[in-house]
Amino acid sequence: MATKKKAAVKKAAAKSVKKAATKSATKKAIKKEPFKNYVTKLKAGDKAPVFKGIDQDGKPVSSANYKGKKIILYFYPQDLTPTCTVQACNLRDNFSLLQKEGYEIIGVSEDDVNKHKKFEERNTLPFRLIADVDHAIINAYDVWGKKQFMGKIYDGLVRTTFVINEKGIIAAVISKVDSKNHAQQILDLVKQ
Repeated sequence: MATKKKAAVKKAAAKSVKKAATKSATKKAIKKEPFKNYVTKLKAGDKAPVFKGIDQDGKPVSSANYKGKKIILYFYPQDLTPTCTVQACNLRDNFSLLQKEGYEIIGVSEDDVNKHKKFEERNTLPFRLIADVDHAIINAYDVWGKKQFMGKIYDGLVRTTFVINEKGIIAAVISKVDSKNHAQQILDLVKQ
């Protein structure tokens, strides 16, 4: 009888060790997978969703106003934050180059008109900023999802730029935005 008990104890111990090893391997596998920010399902070749909104001056802005024009529609998380300011200022500093290529620039975030106005004035931005507080445009362009900042994972607006051609078709989607060199990133894409 004692032999059976010893065998049962050994079997239970082996099972416990195996279970712990499996748990440990699963944890290691999870740790190896780096988190990736959400990416829009829209892609080059898709028809650009129609958009309507109000800009920093309280004026209506619509994709209908840009028929036959090329648009850089860039989505950014928040006015007056360091990375968003760097990105906006890079586009401002290269505004004439982008216009020379025939592009209109429109920024979109969930901030309200007053915050957009403050952002525009503080940084002397020469382009329109749409206040999308109800997420109509953000949802249409599918740029809200899981993202990571400083090790924290949460839902938010994922920095994304859409280059839209004069026919209203998405020519390129930039999901890995280089804020310091964003204009060059766009120019490199459109010159391909």
